[in-house]
Amino acid sequence: MIGISSQPYPLGATLSQHGCNFSIHAPDQKEIALVLFDAADNQTIHSIDNDYAGIKHIFIDEIQAGQKYGFLIEVDGHPHLLSDPYAKALEAPLYYQPPFSSQTSFELPKCLVTNDQFDWQDTAPPRIPREQTIIFETHVKGVSQLNPNVPSAAQGKYLGLASKEMLSFFKQQSINTIQLLPIAACMHEPHLLNMDKVNYWGYNPYLFMAPDPRYAERDAVTELKTTIRELHKQGIEVILDVVYNHTAESGEDGPIFNLKSLDSNYYLKHGNHFANFTGCGNTVDLSHQASLNLVMDTLRYWVSEYHIDGFRFDLAATLGREGEHFNNQAAFFKAVAQDPILKQVKLIAEPWDIGPNGYQVGNFPLGWNECNDRLRDITRSFWRGDKGYLKEFATRIMGSRDLYSAANWPYNLTVNYITYHDGFTMQDLVSYKHKHNNANGEENRDGHGDNRSDNYGVEGPTENPAIIELREKQKRNFMASLLFAFGMPHILTADVLSHSQQGNNNAYCQDNELSWLNWEQDKIQSAFQAWLADMIKARHSYMVPFLHAFSGESRNDNRIFWRRVDGTYMEHDDWNNLSSVALHLGIGKSGDEMIYCINQTNAPARFSLPPEQGQQWKMICNTDSHELHKTMDKKQVLIAPTSMAIFHLKK
Repeated sequence: MIGISSQPYPLGATLSQHGCNFSIHAPDQKEIALVLFDAADNQTIHSIDNDYAGIKHIFIDEIQAGQKYGFLIEVDGHPHLLSDPYAKALEAPLYYQPPFSSQTSFELPKCLVTNDQFDWQDTAPPRIPREQTIIFETHVKGVSQLNPNVPSAAQGKYLGLASKEMLSFFKQQSINTIQLLPIAACMHEPHLLNMDKVNYWGYNPYLFMAPDPRYAERDAVTELKTTIRELHKQGIEVILDVVYNHTAESGEDGPIFNLKSLDSNYYLKHGNHFANFTGCGNTVDLSHQASLNLVMDTLRYWVSEYHIDGFRFDLAATLGREGEHFNNQAAFFKAVAQDPILKQVKLIAEPWDIGPNGYQVGNFPLGWNECNDRLRDITRSFWRGDKGYLKEFATRIMGSRDLYSAANWPYNLTVNYITYHDGFTMQDLVSYKHKHNNANGEENRDGHGDNRSDNYGVEGPTENPAIIELREKQKRNFMASLLFAFGMPHILTADVLSHSQQGNNNAYCQDNELSWLNWEQDKIQSAFQAWLADMIKARHSYMVPFLHAFSGESRNDNRIFWRRVDGTYMEHDDWNNLSSVALHLGIGKSGDEMIYCINQTNAPARFSLPPEQGQQWKMICNTDSHELHKTMDKKQVLIAPTSMAIFHLKK
């Protein structure tokens, strides 16, 4: 017996050479005990007598990494096991058979004491500048589960991401940033468990620091760190999608896993009722110090111990809530801005929630990047042929400067996207006019109703070659608009493979072939994948210098012209009358130039290129054709119906 005294900080289970310090913020519990479990789940209970401002702590000698533990309280007179909100690992994937009870609490996977030591082999974070970043949203399981060239043991696992086959795919597509759907330990909602389904996307956090064991062969902590290390070796950043707006405890009738019973102030309340600004039954209150500490400690842990390169915050307006109001100077934003670790990584907000004053696009602090649903909606409508969208389409292509001042680029560049995990894949966007979510068991009531999609004559798959070609061209229109707009492009990895979810635009509970990517490519899908790889390289080569030039202090030193098809400058009324226009950009007074020839109409359009003599424009994008990089000596080019071509001039 060494007799080391326990400490209130750090919270959680902290291992040393002599044992382990256990500490938990539990001001609402006068009596709480530590429970240690052996391999057979036999219990050893230790009363916790040390209390520092509501933090209960105890030191236990000779504890080793891998020790199973939890905290014991009483709920309605019954012993009830709580998980540690600061736990760094779980022994197994989460599951229970509803209804949840105090007895069930002892059947859940136990928390594990961990050792943070890991050999990073001197790898360093890639630190990719925002203007060079292209985000590929990826599900850990779905991306490799059906890839036959990934070793079977690694399919659908963390290590599958770092397999030789997947690394080769990332290199082939010039992928430099992966944004992982949530990997923090996720508990499935009771209604899903009752239907024998799971929360496949992972947006129902049970613990914030523990990687989900369902993506591990044996040890989630080591395997995830190994994966990130190997991705970093290839120059690939890893961004985590994180959920701090609610937890898996849900509302009044939800289960008690930890926070509910530890501190009644963790969640926003309306009187005695939980505020539901997330649609999930409860809302974490980051104006409460303990809640803020938990989130900040978790974020630092992911960066310090896992070398994570950034975060995408789900329903991030909740993070700035002060009751029913959003404040972009709220405590959370101030805490992040002063944090020496977090202010070095990418911070991406989904800038809304469903509560009052919840739509906050363009209102996050400097240094944050925001998902831009306006580019998504306008681009979909524009290429579908809807009238009246030209002016706003032009605004979105130019970086949504009505929302994000170029004076603050690249720090607050918009995150542009056409598709996200919650919605149609790009293949379905051009194949379905209506959502088809019956497989979710909610009678097709779930999922967004305003998709701005089209099927071009047939709902779903077709063998009609004319429809297929039009669909493929529309996919190219979407991708070209995304990659050559000012901002940070966000692409679904599923879209690289032209993956279809059969019209399901809310496949959050579909842990099956509907969501798992199909790597068996036909000729058309392979052609699109190759075209997209070429476009990504073209963006890196041609678009990035324009992003540099149009950002910050040099933003006003460049040339921007909107032209009619005959090359003359557009006037005010043209924005309401024309459907075929050209965007002409130039760096500085005499630097490189690009011209976007945009034809929304159903007829070919003949565009006049700028008239200077001796210029040779290089075609770097053509959404109607796979034939690229032609040099144009002619003064006019014919652009096919419903398509766009982009030309570059080197000076």
